Amino acid sequence: MNIPSITIGAGHGANGLGSAVQVLLLITLITLAPSLVIMLTAFTRIIVVLGFVRSAIGIPQTPPNQVLTGLAIFLTFFIMTPTMNTINNTALQPLMANKISQGEALNRAQVPIRAFMFKQVRESDLSLMVYAAREARPRTQADVPTLVLIPAFILSELHTAFQIGFMIFLPFLIIDIVVSSALMAMGMMMLPPTTISLPFKLLLFVMVDGWHLVVQSLILGFH
Repeated sequence: MNIPSITIGAGHGANGLGSAVQVLLLITLITLAPSLVIMLTAFTRIIVVLGFVRSAIGIPQTPPNQVLTGLAIFLTFFIMTPTMNTINNTALQPLMANKISQGEALNRAQVPIRAFMFKQVRESDLSLMVYAAREARPRTQADVPTLVLIPAFILSELHTAFQIGFMIFLPFLIIDIVVSSALMAMGMMMLPPTTISLPFKLLLFVMVDGWHLVVQSLILGFH
């Protein structure tokens, strides 16, 4: 049985070198794809908020990590669909049709992603990263380097996620305080308050349709 061989850049001259560079860029993109999905999209905010929900209820293993990660991924694709469609129409399809070069496709693909990040980034975080990078004060969004915009965007997403997490924790914290005070008043100090408060927190979360409210706030939060 003969095993077919694969030769990268089999051609001579510029064509062979171009093929090798294309394969190298493709492998690099595949390697960085998980990081790009996590850092340049809505995934960071979503997964942090979902983690806060699970911790606030008091059941750290339910839903399992696979369920939360899967939900976060699909919500990310749902939120990022307009951006991905723009990238596909303006960069990917022209590149596949050989109408533009790879460099031009990369520049076009950055435009909708940068527009999405600029809508979510806080001015204070952006100013911090511009100052830390020792960049000149930008006058327009086009003057902000992408390598400065990305960490500012991540900081803003974490800030927003923790704000949402605090609002989620607050009602469950009140339940814990009430249950703990009631147990102390009855002299049942040896009984763990979490054992009694957990059913009440689950009841509250189910009655207000908690998952619906959380997902709704996440989706509508990306303006």
